[in-house]
Amino acid sequence: MPELLLVPEVAAGATEVVVADWLVEPGADFTAGDAIAVIETDKAVLEMEAPQSGTLLRALVGPGATIEVGLPMALVGSSSDVGTDLDATLARLGVGTVSAADASQEPDAPTSDPVEVAQATEEGADSVAVEPVATDRSAGGPGGRVFISPIARKLLREAGLTPDGLVGSGPGGRIRRRDVERLIADRRAATPDAPSEASAPTSTQVASADAWTDVPHTRLRRTIARRLTESKQHIPHFYVKRSVTLDPLLELRRQLIESSGAKFSVNDFVIRAVASAHQQVPDANVIWTEDALRRFDHVDISVAIAAERGLVTPVLRDVGASSLSAISRQVKTYVEQAGAGTLQQRDLEGGSITISNLGMYGVDEFSAIINPPQSAILAVGAGRPAAVVVDDQVVVRTVSEMVLSADHRAIDGALAAQWMSALVHALHHPLTLLV
Repeated sequence: MPELLLVPEVAAGATEVVVADWLVEPGADFTAGDAIAVIETDKAVLEMEAPQSGTLLRALVGPGATIEVGLPMALVGSSSDVGTDLDATLARLGVGTVSAADASQEPDAPTSDPVEVAQATEEGADSVAVEPVATDRSAGGPGGRVFISPIARKLLREAGLTPDGLVGSGPGGRIRRRDVERLIADRRAATPDAPSEASAPTSTQVASADAWTDVPHTRLRRTIARRLTESKQHIPHFYVKRSVTLDPLLELRRQLIESSGAKFSVNDFVIRAVASAHQQVPDANVIWTEDALRRFDHVDISVAIAAERGLVTPVLRDVGASSLSAISRQVKTYVEQAGAGTLQQRDLEGGSITISNLGMYGVDEFSAIINPPQSAILAVGAGRPAAVVVDDQVVVRTVSEMVLSADHRAIDGALAAQWMSALVHALHHPLTLLV
C-alpha cells in the first residue's frame, strides 16, 4: 500500500533540510539502504538512504527545495502501484493535490512551493499542498511552464534576466544554477570591452560597476560563518604556542615508508600525538555544557578538511586505541568522502578537539577558531629549517609552530600548558606513538 516518505531527522536539532537532488526517477524500484536522494543540512551534503525497499511513485518536493523535518517528501509503494490514481492516494493520506480540472490540463504541473507545506502544517490544516513532481515551482515562459530551481531563479532575478528562451540541462528541461551562470557569462562576453567615444570614461571617472562577481553563499558556507562567529562571540579563547622539532618524526616516517610502502603523512603522527596528549592529560578531553563539564572516556578527534563544497571536520573515533595505519586510512577515506559529498551526519558529530593543519600551504603559524561545542583546536604550521640550541650548540633542525586555541571555561592556562608539553614530548619521541 502506498505511503508517505517523511523527511528524516538527519542531525540532532535539525529542523529543515534542502533536497539537493533525487537519485531515483518516479517509477523506479529501490532496496533498503539504497541512496535515493541527496540532502543538505547545516553541516554537510549527504545521501539519504531508503528505510525500506519499494518504488518511488511521486516526488513531492523538487531539487533545491527547503522542507521541514517530518514533512512528506515523496509517495512510495510497490511496482503494482505505478499507474494508479496517485492523486486520490495522496488525498486519502491527507496531502492536497491539484484540482481535477488542472490535472486534466497539466497532470504533471507542480501545485505549490514547499514552503507552503510547512506553513500549512504550522497552521494545523487538515491537508497540505505539496509539489507533486520532482521539479521546482515553475516560472512562466513561452509555450507553457518553465521548471527552474530556486537558486537559478534567484541568480536570474539578481542579474535582471528572465528564463525566456533558456533551455535547462536538468530533467524535463529544468533550469539549473549552471545554466543561469552560463547565460550570465555569455551575456558578459557579448558585451563590447571598449566603450564608444561618447561614453568612454575620462581619467576621473569611476571604473565599471561590473568589476566583481557575486557568488551566492551555499548553505554550508552560511553555517560555517554563523558557527564560527558564534564561537568567537561566546567562547573565551586563549592561545598557547610551542615550537616542535620534527626531525625524529620525519626520520621515523621515512623508515616506515621505506619498509612498509605505506604513505604516512606528518599529520597522521600529529593526530596520534594529540590522542596521546589527551590520554596523558585526561582533564583536557572535555567540553563545556550549561550544566556540567563533560569528560569523555575515549579520544575522538576532528580533522579539518578543505573540500570543494566547503570546510568539513569529520571525527576519527577512539584514536587512542588506533594504529598509525588505521588513522592514515580513515583520514584518506574522509578526504575522498568530503570531495564527493558523501560524508554522513554521524561522521561530523562528537569530539573534543580539532586539528587544522595548513603546513602543506607553507603557512608558518596561525591561530584557529574553536569548532563548538568542542573545547580546543590545534593549529599546525609548516616544518621549516631553523636554528636551535642543542647541548649549548647552535644546529639546524626542522621546526613547526603549533598553536592551541582553548576554551577558558573548560580548560585553564596551566592545564593547556600541561597538555602542550605532553604533545611536544610525544612528537619528540615518535616511537611511543607506535606502541
